[in-house]
Amino acid sequence: MRRGKTPRAALSGLERKVICLSEKKVNRLIKPASLGDAPQKKQDQPLSAAANDTAFIGKISDPIPKPAKRPRTTRKSAEKAEGAKPEKAKKAAKAEAQEAPKKDTRTKRAPRAAQAGAAREKQSAKAQAERPAAQARGSRRRSAKQKPSVKVYFLGGLNEIGKNFTLFECGDDMIIVDCGLAFPDEELPGVDAVIPDFTFVEKNMDRIRGIVITHGHEDHIGSLPYLLKKIRVPVYGTALTIALIENKLKEHNLGHVRLQVTPAGSHIQLGCFDVELIHVNHSISDAVGLALHTPAGVIVHTGDFKIDFTPTQGGMIDLARFAKLGEEGVLMLMADSTNAERPGYTQTEQKVNATFESMFARAEANHKRLIIATFASNISRVQQIINCAAQYGRKVALSGRSMVNVMSIASELGYLDVPDGLLIDLNMISRYQKDQIVLITTGSQGEPMSALTRMAFDDHRQVAVGEDDMIIISARPIPGNEKTVGTVVDELLKRGCDVVYESMYEVHVSGHACQEELKIIQALTKPKYFIPVHGEQKHLRKHAGVAMSMGMPPENIFIGDIGNAVEINEAYMKQLPDVPAGAVMVDGLGVGDVGSIVLRDRKHLAEDGLIIAVCTIDSASGEVVSGPDIVSRGFVYVRESEALMDEARRLVSRTISQCMEENVREWSAIKIRVRDSLSRLLYSRTKRSPMILPIIMEV
Repeated sequence: MRRGKTPRAALSGLERKVICLSEKKVNRLIKPASLGDAPQKKQDQPLSAAANDTAFIGKISDPIPKPAKRPRTTRKSAEKAEGAKPEKAKKAAKAEAQEAPKKDTRTKRAPRAAQAGAAREKQSAKAQAERPAAQARGSRRRSAKQKPSVKVYFLGGLNEIGKNFTLFECGDDMIIVDCGLAFPDEELPGVDAVIPDFTFVEKNMDRIRGIVITHGHEDHIGSLPYLLKKIRVPVYGTALTIALIENKLKEHNLGHVRLQVTPAGSHIQLGCFDVELIHVNHSISDAVGLALHTPAGVIVHTGDFKIDFTPTQGGMIDLARFAKLGEEGVLMLMADSTNAERPGYTQTEQKVNATFESMFARAEANHKRLIIATFASNISRVQQIINCAAQYGRKVALSGRSMVNVMSIASELGYLDVPDGLLIDLNMISRYQKDQIVLITTGSQGEPMSALTRMAFDDHRQVAVGEDDMIIISARPIPGNEKTVGTVVDELLKRGCDVVYESMYEVHVSGHACQEELKIIQALTKPKYFIPVHGEQKHLRKHAGVAMSMGMPPENIFIGDIGNAVEINEAYMKQLPDVPAGAVMVDGLGVGDVGSIVLRDRKHLAEDGLIIAVCTIDSASGEVVSGPDIVSRGFVYVRESEALMDEARRLVSRTISQCMEENVREWSAIKIRVRDSLSRLLYSRTKRSPMILPIIMEV
């Protein structure tokens, strides 16, 4: 028994009852604090020390008229509760007991006020000890609620191949990741390139802190010159990527842009964004993925990638860093979906090495010239070809402007190792025997103006192909280019060439991850949310299925479209209203002047041709002075359709005469009548509707 405190057993029954009621009243005067979802105790249930630690902050409220009855606490339970107290509370109570004036232990009665005061001081000491912990918990909850969100705007690269362009927003800061273009298909006649719509970017140009580029392919850098003509922001990327961008900007006479070389493994501070560059494997050197460290959490953007354990250039992908980020916590993953339909793993570049060696041996045995078409940006593939050429004692020539430019940059930066005397000018190939030459060219996608296409159609000024040539297409057709590539292959075969392409031999491996590699990234990063990017709808949905097979909840996956926007934080991912986005056509020097009406007219001309009706009218009398003359372009051959042309001329003459008789003098009204009447005649005779252009001159 401790000194200075009268044991309760020594008190009378009335005194014990009074003391018990006093302690109950003091406990009832403590007001509970609202701390999140802490469970509330029933009033008729005793509160342990642990319950008091989470449910009360020690604020005294107004007295409660009548406290509820509570069961008496036994000595055993009191000792147990005393043991559950925080250490600080125990020490404070012990010090209080030691400092209290000593009381006569022989006295059986104690003053009621002293007992009540002791209980009140004990409760106050306990509340003082518990207040810092409660305040800390409340502060953590408040900071979690106030944690900001990140907004992501998809301005390109979804439901299409190319035109990758994504805008990230956090607070008052914005950054752009990639700025690519798309190549036109047959539905866009005459169009040179397709770039994103920059309307939303221009509206927020004052908030954009920089542009970060993942790698140097055209579908990631091709639109930069057009954007940098509108806004001035710094551009960040690896050494090769920046060099390719610099060369592109020179073609557009843009020399004021700040280009910052940032190697893999480094960080870029752009406002509230801490952008980390992570080395990945791809079909171009110096490719990186990104980790965006934001106040809301970490967003991982893989860029274009694959997992190659034996790359021909550079090290393998930095899987360790992705795993470390996953351990620290990844809020969202945005991953490449191009090969999401393909099971298994993407083959290593070493497979292509073995195939090239066998192809070189075959060409050597048959005394044939080798012509190899590949992407100009695939520097590692070009290096493989150069190594084989050196091994077999062949000279190497480059064909295609983009191939020459990229190889020059790669050689200057040390990404391409060319032995002395191996590389010759294209104009010098006639000085060597065909079996002494390797020609590396562009045109692996069947582009109309590429070097290989011009060779196939016998339109190349320096190279004519035939039976003495082995042609290797070391690339896979981009979705949508299969037909054009097939046409080029057919023309080469017609000329007697020995043509080798992907479906025949392993002359190409993809630069994009297949399903098992996508699963590895999912498993390493362990993201809370997932957005598949870089692909058509079928690729995005297949990638979403891969993520769900890894345990990702469907509600945490977003399959977006161009113009969509999402807001993300730890609590939710929600879609925001769409923003202006779309495609802008580039035709020659014109940007955006080719719209749907122009494309419709071009398709109309391509399908049905053109008819021009020309006549001259006397302004005074309204009589036809000369004509009408009918000119046909792409509709019918006039010399073989004279009867139809004569009938058309008579119809135009009658229509103009009727207009004069009815006093219709407005040229626009006359032209409409001529167009309508002539259109009905031509359709009834040919079942075709050419574009009709009336030209009326006045003298």
